[in-house]
Amino acid sequence: MDEIVVVKTCEIAGSVLAIAYALLLASNTGNEVLGFTILLISTSLFAAWAIIDRRWAFLALQFFYAVSALIGLIRFSA
Repeated sequence: MDEIVVVKTCEIAGSVLAIAYALLLASNTGNEVLGFTILLISTSLFAAWAIIDRRWAFLALQFFYAVSALIGLIRFSA
């Protein structure tokens, strides 16, 4: 697959999933586990994009979002 297609796919899918995560958490409907799972997937896509484009600061930011997602999953799964 062409690198540009992969980058665009990660960018668009990651953004859509990040919006879905934010809406799920803001809705306060008890879907926190789903929301944090979506955040983890979104962060993974953004991390792949950061690695391909060699955007190391953006990759570091995704690391902290992933940690946040894991904390949320642990907290709301119990």
